[in-house]
Amino acid sequence: MKIKIFTVLNTIKKHLFSIRFLVAMVVLVAGVLPLIILGNVTYSSFFNRGIEQLETELLNRSNMLADDISREGFFSKPYNENIAAQIEQITYTYSGRIVIVAANYVVVKDTYVDRENKTLVSYEVNQAFHGITTKGYDKADGIIEITSPVYDTDGRTINGVIMMSVPDTSVRTDAAYIARLIHRFTDIVFVIMIIAAFLFAWGISNPLHKLSSVIHGITSGYMDKRLEENKGLGEVCGLSAEVNKMLERLKTLDDSRQEFVSNVSHELKTPITSIKVLADSLNSQEEVPVELYKEFMQDIVEEIDRESQIINDLLSLVRMDKTAAELNIAPQNMNELVEHVLKTLKPIAAEKNIELVLESFRPVVAEVDEVKMSLVITNLVENAIKYNVANGWVRVSVNADHKYFYLTVADSGIGIPDDSRDKIFERFYRVDKARSRQTGGTGLGLAITKNAILMHKGAIRVYSKEGEGSTFTVRIPLTRSK
Repeated sequence: MKIKIFTVLNTIKKHLFSIRFLVAMVVLVAGVLPLIILGNVTYSSFFNRGIEQLETELLNRSNMLADDISREGFFSKPYNENIAAQIEQITYTYSGRIVIVAANYVVVKDTYVDRENKTLVSYEVNQAFHGITTKGYDKADGIIEITSPVYDTDGRTINGVIMMSVPDTSVRTDAAYIARLIHRFTDIVFVIMIIAAFLFAWGISNPLHKLSSVIHGITSGYMDKRLEENKGLGEVCGLSAEVNKMLERLKTLDDSRQEFVSNVSHELKTPITSIKVLADSLNSQEEVPVELYKEFMQDIVEEIDRESQIINDLLSLVRMDKTAAELNIAPQNMNELVEHVLKTLKPIAAEKNIELVLESFRPVVAEVDEVKMSLVITNLVENAIKYNVANGWVRVSVNADHKYFYLTVADSGIGIPDDSRDKIFERFYRVDKARSRQTGGTGLGLAITKNAILMHKGAIRVYSKEGEGSTFTVRIPLTRSK
C-alpha cells in the first residue's frame, strides 16, 4: 500500500501540467455548473410564479365578472352592454376565450361562438355547479383554464358557470427575456472563470512538490509527522493547517474509540457475569429452597433489565449520532410538555419524599422534536431525583426570550465534584459508580441528553458544588433555522 501511494506521488510530480489542467477544469466546472443550474432554477421559478400570478389574476377577473352577471340578471336577458364590454376587454387583454354556461348546462355566451346554444357537460363544469372553483394549467398546450360558479344575489343559489381559457404567451415572453439575461451573464462569468481557473491551477501546483514528500512520510507510517505551515499560496497553507488538525483529530478519535469499546465491553459483560454466577449457584445446589430460588431469579431479572437498559441507551446514542435531518420538528407547548414529564416522574420522587416544583414564567412554544425533547427533560429531572437527598427538592423552570427558550433543573442533591464537572457528559462516565449501579444508571443518560440538545442546535450548562446540589440549564432556539 505504501509503495502504491509513493508511486502515485511520484506520478503527480511528473505530470504537474496535467494536474494544472485537471484542477483548472475542476474549478471551472465547480464555478460554472452551479451558475447554470441556478439559471435554470431561476427561470423555472420565474415562469411558475408568473403562471400562478396569472391564474390568480384570472380568478379575480372571473369573480368580478360573475358578480356583475348576477347583479345585471344576465341569464334572463343574455345581451347586456356592461357584461359584453367586460367580456370583450378580458378576451382582448389576455387573448383568451370566455364561455358562460347557464344552469341547464346550455352555453349562452362563447367568445369563439362555436359552442353557443349547445350543451356543455364536463368535470370542471359539474364541480363549479357544486360550488367548487377549479383552475389548471396545460403545459403542453400552454393554456390556463379557470372554471368558477356564478351565484345568485342571495349568495347561495348557483345560476351558471364561467369558463376562461387563456394562453400563457405573456408569461413565456417575460420568461424568455429573463433567460436571455441569464445566458449573457453566464457567458461573461464563463470567460472570467476560465482565466481564474488556470491561474489558480498554476499557483496551487507549484507547492505540490514539497507537500507530496511530507505526505509520503505520513503515509509511510510516521503519524507524528506534521505538515509545515509555511509561507506561500494561501490555499496550500490552509491545506497544511487542516491536515495537521485532521491528524490530531484522528489520534484523539482513535483513543476515544478504544476507550469507548473498552467501556462498552465492560458494561455489557458485568450483568452477564452476574447472571452466570447466579445461574451457576442455582445449578450447583440440589433442592434449592423456593425463597432462595425466587431471590436469585429476581436478581437475574434485574441484571437482564440492566443489560436491556444499556443496549437501549446505546441504540439511542447511535440514533442521536445521525444527522439532525431525522428530527421530527413541530411546534410544541413546552409548558405542557414539561408538566407532563413531571407528572410521570412524581411517583419516583414520592418514594424519596422529593418535592417537585414547576415554575412557568411565560407560555413558551418552540419548534422541537417532542420525543427527543421529552427525553432531555426526563433524563435531567430523573437524575435530579436519583442523586438527591431524602426530603429534598427539585425545581424546574421554563422561560424564554425573543430567540431562545430556557429549561432549568435545580436540585438539593449531592452535587458534582469539581474534577468531574467537565466529564459528566462523556459516555459511561459516572461520578460515583457504586451509587450509579444502585440507582440503575448506565452512564449514558447525560451523553444522550447532550446529543439531543446539540441536534436542536442548543446548549447545556451545569453549575454545581459538591454537597450543595446542581443546576442544569438548557438553551434551545425557539424556531428551527433552515
